Amino acid sequence: MRMKTFRAPTQTVAYEMIKAELGEDAVILSNKSVSENGSKCCEIVAAIDESAPDITAAPTRDDVLDEALQASNGWQQEWGQIKGQIMALLRPQMNLEQLSPRQRLAMEYLEREEVGGEVLFNVFCSLREDGKRSILSVLDTMATTKPLGGKHWQRKVHAFAGPHGSGKTSSLIRVALQEKENNPTANICLVSADGSQGKGRLILKHYAELSGMAHREFITHEDVAALRREAGRFDMVLIDLPGISAQSHLNEWLDVHGLLDWQELAVHLVLNPYFCSRQFEIFMERYKSPKVASVIWTKLDEACTFGAILNTACASGLPISALSYGSGLKNSITPAEKEMIWRMLFMRQLPGSDN
Repeated sequence: MRMKTFRAPTQTVAYEMIKAELGEDAVILSNKSVSENGSKCCEIVAAIDESAPDITAAPTRDDVLDEALQASNGWQQEWGQIKGQIMALLRPQMNLEQLSPRQRLAMEYLEREEVGGEVLFNVFCSLREDGKRSILSVLDTMATTKPLGGKHWQRKVHAFAGPHGSGKTSSLIRVALQEKENNPTANICLVSADGSQGKGRLILKHYAELSGMAHREFITHEDVAALRREAGRFDMVLIDLPGISAQSHLNEWLDVHGLLDWQELAVHLVLNPYFCSRQFEIFMERYKSPKVASVIWTKLDEACTFGAILNTACASGLPISALSYGSGLKNSITPAEKEMIWRMLFMRQLPGSDN
């Protein structure tokens, strides 16, 4: 392991130096303010695990492409065959003519919204048993909601996780502003755990100062321990987690940073509804953790279909806690209710909209 001490006028500049010299995989060992020539500066000790150098020639682009194709062809073909066989068996069984006209129309709406085949088949089987049954009564058993807010959650420490660009930081701020509006005396703390994103850290700090909320950052284990000791004096603690890289998993990150055993912590997975089904499968695997307690759907005003909301609820079993839409930070997030989801699926109506 190679260690190096970096000094810079600000923490942001120090991080840039670390990233440029040690790369994305560098581990922060300590972070403190020191005096140098009579001026304060940021001193960060970082390390990188350097394996033995590879003396083989670097692969060409064609080599990489060939290797990727050879590695993927097998499982892609096998999965394609399995999926094709399953759907071939299901399609003859899912004869919509067996449903009442009202049920059939509702099923067509779900197909339009790109609800997955497995979910559609389960809905169909439930409706086929009772021609008078409402489709909403079936969907109510397939998706749950747990509105994000103080009275619905016993835990008061909430972390926001999700892919880069999913809207974690803006969702956190929206929840904080909404909670402050509902309870002006609430003592709320905004926490940045993403040291690599200078912009997000500054935005959190800015809104915390404007709204009379506390602001904290953590990078090292000492920072996490200090936050855990201090959390008891706040009514709500909201943590902005970093995006997880393709080679990592949220559960490992939480464990490494000393958050996995924090009983007060609930993690909320922030997603947008316009990825393909395979990408959602990858996200759910990458962010799988017993600490994940709900899903927050963001950027709903940018989506052309909403089937992913139902597909993810069925696949993960996680409740939906909040729905976010629009570009503003105020009045653009709402605690989730089932009726809101059904209105999006069947009427393309966003929460808070009368159209």
